[in-house]
Amino acid sequence: MKKKPKPKKPYPDFPLFLHQTGQWAKKVRGKLHYFGTDPDAALSKYLDQRDDLQAGRTPRASNDGLTVRDLANRFLTSKKTLLDSGELSPRTWAHYFLTCENLVGAFGKTRLVLDLTSEDFEKLRATLSKTRGAHALSGEVQRVRTLFKYAWDEGLIEKPVRFGTLFKKPSKKAMRKARHEAGPKMIEADELRTLLGAAAQPMRAMILLAINCGYGQTDVANLPLKAIDFKGGWIDYPRPKTEVMRRCPLWPETIAALREVIPERPKAKSAADAGLMFVTKYGARWVRTRDRGDKPATTVDAVQLEFGKLLVASELKRPGVGFYALRHTFRTVADGAKDQPAIDHIMGHARDDMASLYRERIGDDRLRAITDHVRAWLWPPSEIAHDGQTSNNSFDRPRE
Repeated sequence: MKKKPKPKKPYPDFPLFLHQTGQWAKKVRGKLHYFGTDPDAALSKYLDQRDDLQAGRTPRASNDGLTVRDLANRFLTSKKTLLDSGELSPRTWAHYFLTCENLVGAFGKTRLVLDLTSEDFEKLRATLSKTRGAHALSGEVQRVRTLFKYAWDEGLIEKPVRFGTLFKKPSKKAMRKARHEAGPKMIEADELRTLLGAAAQPMRAMILLAINCGYGQTDVANLPLKAIDFKGGWIDYPRPKTEVMRRCPLWPETIAALREVIPERPKAKSAADAGLMFVTKYGARWVRTRDRGDKPATTVDAVQLEFGKLLVASELKRPGVGFYALRHTFRTVADGAKDQPAIDHIMGHARDDMASLYRERIGDDRLRAITDHVRAWLWPPSEIAHDGQTSNNSFDRPRE
């Protein structure tokens, strides 16, 4: 009696094999899994379960509730609307995109949201902590919680997701430890004078703005030329991150450096950048986002890159210290003037307290007292020339 011929695969690259039981099967992670006798249905079932099987998870049905992939898509669509309207920064949207991408990879795209347990989130946090420091882990945990809160707020799930007791941000103790290990984000006066002496334009003007007004990279990159009152010596410029209004008096050295930049300023490629104080030699914004189609936009921070080169050239490079350390330095030194509301106003820090609610303005004399205090720290009286300015060519000694 002749044996019946063994059924062939529908096509050579068909990922399943026909088991002796008559079912199409596949061995994954050393275990055999069966997907039925019909090749088309078996392939569809395998593809739906593949991610879970390869990750060692028990496959879940994908047709009876909100899946992790569906939630990620809904969430990103809502955030993209805010991005397009200017209410969400490209950097924040990119963080959300990566968080969603990580969640789909960790839980599986067909995993039901309501099927997630505290054990899943405990494993997720353990995985995240292997590649992230305390501050990065804190941000990622918060974004994950935001994603699932969105599902509950929008009525996409019937009950809130239970994260368990372990899926939380690092403790304050852990955050303090991480900060201590990173070292202080402080650039001392003598180091700043060295950097200013070595810096070419426009980096020198950027450094002066940072220590004069407590600006970060995004602040200097987005600074409109019209915000600067060269004659009066003031900048009125809301903080890009929060739109909190700021007003800051400018030092003579800062004004002189800014005036030097203008004649050599390259032509902006984009009309949106034409009114900026600083433009790169390629005509672009110094801090910008690069669109990558369906992938999250990446941030190009040329201010940090160039400042990093200056730190290396000046032999002042150390972990945790970059351009934003100048904002830390300003705040640290300015606190010595003992006028917290005035410092907050210069830096764009908003406080939700009753005093701030009733305070309608802060006098210019108080703001000037803050920046004068920082200037005296950077250039002690012995460093200041008779005309009240330091040298434009060498910021580490006074003009003779």
